Amino acid sequence: MSVLRSIESKLESLFEGVFGRAFRTNVQPVELARKLVKEMDEHRNVSVSRVYVPNEYTIFLSTADHAQFASYEEGLRDELQDYLAEHARRERYVLLTAPRVRFETDADLDLGVFGIATRLVRGAKAPAEAPATEPASGSTMIYRPETPLEAPPAPAPVATSDPSTEDSRDAEEIVELREVASVTFGGRTHQLTKPATVLGRSRECDLPVSDPNVSRRHAEIREEKGSYIAVDLGSTNGIEVEGRRVKRLELVDGTRFTIGSTEVAFSQGLA
Repeated sequence: MSVLRSIESKLESLFEGVFGRAFRTNVQPVELARKLVKEMDEHRNVSVSRVYVPNEYTIFLSTADHAQFASYEEGLRDELQDYLAEHARRERYVLLTAPRVRFETDADLDLGVFGIATRLVRGAKAPAEAPATEPASGSTMIYRPETPLEAPPAPAPVATSDPSTEDSRDAEEIVELREVASVTFGGRTHQLTKPATVLGRSRECDLPVSDPNVSRRHAEIREEKGSYIAVDLGSTNGIEVEGRRVKRLELVDGTRFTIGSTEVAFSQGLA
């Protein structure tokens, strides 16, 4: 029997006997193992002569699923880490550190539904050929291309009018310009219309962000005397700008920052 199959058999055995009778409708360990390997394969990073894969995996479980694993979570985590390490050896992938797996609870998930977030994190001494885009420990890898800000609408051409009609044109309705602030992420632009706008994974936030690395209530954009600031609400991954984590960030037109794995672009101008 191969090493991988042996590990799978151990994971399957966790659900035999009393576990199997109790948790037939819950997420099963062998299912987690197979999805973790799938995530490793899909997040390969090809260097000059090596193929790097993520070494940190966060599994998001429903409250009920996480509670069912509580009595043997440490043993399950060790088995999953061994499974990932053996798969990497078999496929000749390069890991910057031994695989690390952790479990998180996400109250928005239903029973039997789970999510996996991956990160490629530099260890104490990284190989010389490590990818240039590899993040420092504690940061989140971003794979999507930058989302360009929408260009402001071009001014309408001024029509040439007859002098005799100029007075009547002066009496036409005057359009009042006003200052507008907005944020762009996930390919969509959202106008900021409230003094405080909350961004987060929860559907109850003003601007929900579909990203497992984003906390339920992650950050708030506040207007203070015509200026705008982004404030971290005690999130897990915080607010990052140019690779630095900050608690407060003053926003000006063109500012870009990251929450979880999502880049947010702020814009402000007359409209």
